[in-house]
Amino acid sequence: MYRSHNCGELNASHINTEVTLAGWVQKSRDKGFMNWVDLRDRYGITQLIFDEGRSDKIVFELAKTLGREFVIQVKGKVIERESKNPNLPTGDIELFVTELTILNAALTPPFTIEDETDGGEDIRMKYRYLDIRRNPVKNSLLFRHKVAMEVRKYLSDLDFCEVETPYLIKSTPEGARDFVVPSRMNEGQFYALPQSPQTFKQLLMVGGMDKYFQIVKCFRDEDLRADRQPEFTQIDCEMAFVEQEDILNVFEGLTRHLLKEIKGVDVAKFPRITYDYAIKTYGNDKPDIRFGMEFGELNEVAQNKEFPVFNAAELVVGIAAPGVGNYTRKEIDALIEWVKRPQVGASGMVYVKCNEDGTFKSSVDKFYDQDDLSNWAKTTGAKAGDMIFVLSGPADKTRTQLSALRMELATRLGLRNPAVFAPLWVVDFPLLEFDEESGRYHAMHHPFTSPKPEDMHLLETDPGKVRANAYDMVLNGNEIGGGSIRIHDKATQQLMFKYLGFTPEQAKEQFGFLMDAFQFGAPPHGGLAFGLDRLVAILGGQETIRDFIAFPKNNSGRDVMIDAPSAIDESQLKELHIKLSVQ
Repeated sequence: MYRSHNCGELNASHINTEVTLAGWVQKSRDKGFMNWVDLRDRYGITQLIFDEGRSDKIVFELAKTLGREFVIQVKGKVIERESKNPNLPTGDIELFVTELTILNAALTPPFTIEDETDGGEDIRMKYRYLDIRRNPVKNSLLFRHKVAMEVRKYLSDLDFCEVETPYLIKSTPEGARDFVVPSRMNEGQFYALPQSPQTFKQLLMVGGMDKYFQIVKCFRDEDLRADRQPEFTQIDCEMAFVEQEDILNVFEGLTRHLLKEIKGVDVAKFPRITYDYAIKTYGNDKPDIRFGMEFGELNEVAQNKEFPVFNAAELVVGIAAPGVGNYTRKEIDALIEWVKRPQVGASGMVYVKCNEDGTFKSSVDKFYDQDDLSNWAKTTGAKAGDMIFVLSGPADKTRTQLSALRMELATRLGLRNPAVFAPLWVVDFPLLEFDEESGRYHAMHHPFTSPKPEDMHLLETDPGKVRANAYDMVLNGNEIGGGSIRIHDKATQQLMFKYLGFTPEQAKEQFGFLMDAFQFGAPPHGGLAFGLDRLVAILGGQETIRDFIAFPKNNSGRDVMIDAPSAIDESQLKELHIKLSVQ
């Protein structure tokens, strides 16, 4: 056998034990008459010792040839270490080597295999298999495995059944572009890779598999924003004979279980807020509630004065930033420039200092007296020592801008502690959203989401006011899961397709198989999908998902390690009946 123990398990109880280890050379320290080598594997590091006076001469000389990342096997006796290292689990011992075998030599790595490496992101992406040897990446992958196993355990204990669904499916409109795969055996036809297993999990409900889950790869061919991947992993779940409350309870339970088992954190019952409340109070539908700075709408107390900018605005809204009333003019100007960046898009910003003596100093003192500014403070919840920041303009745009400022201030003030977890549910989303470009409504979630029964009558007269039986789980300002109660009868589904602009022929062509299934006794059903990559990153206290994915793509959607995507051979194109038109 290559090893009797791993490099992280030997301790003082193993002294005088003969063992065999195998792994990679982390580093060596050659003192001439004495040579120490740190041997590393996935489990840890063990120090090896070669002594000119006691070691076999051939073994001693061979040890001098070892380079970084050589793969070796050693046999020897565990001895007590003279200079102990309390920072290592194996720091009380070392291995006196009697046999040394070089299993594979190695080139000098292009960056150091250390926790703090000298390698930039691009070079580490190219040599990802080397990067995985580093503790931060290795531990992230092990952490992901632990989360996935807890998910499987929790759901299996509730009688959920893990069922795999196909990857080669039919192209359907789900918001993003599909990745398409040509079929060699069906000339001129294409499969699509699934953006989600949505229709299949609904068909599983029709098939009687009333509690389904799957940890599954999904694919979206969309322009990559920061920290997105074209292929991502979902914890996909569906249940039959349930209402919204049943689903919220099950998956709130799963999340609380993960926080307890993975992080040792007990969380009380998740708060629930409506979509409208989230937008009005935080400016987005995935609010970070680890901190306050809730919006205060100032139209009633800031308009109809002599300040034309506010008088002309659809919305005047502000937030109270805690403890920054002592910001200098330079610091305030820097924030104003921050909100004026193209990424945020504000035209300017008004501020009010809440002085310790109860007075106020603002950038619009010319137009507002102390009583006016006091009303602003009451509306935004500002206290002495705080500062109020105010934006104005079109309602939706201004809320989005203030939301960005709220998050930026929270980051600067250290209010987004990754060790604190603040989950919540956002419910009562709009069923439809109007797209100005196409001039028609689109499903905010997907075409299979059920409307609230009490809002059905509004579909004819005011479709934008119809609420969906949909819900998102939010954790620390990130949407980590979302789902809905599904439509389970053909008539309602046909009605939904109609309002989404599908002709009966288009609906039958794309979703006829699902409509047909509904005619054979579809149960009431609903579900939820978690984004595993994001969930693991948040539980791991990180902002980026990339280190929790073994082989991620870069921001251009490329795998620079294997150089994909790439051109394919002309003979393959011919087999697939494809002719390229290069512009």
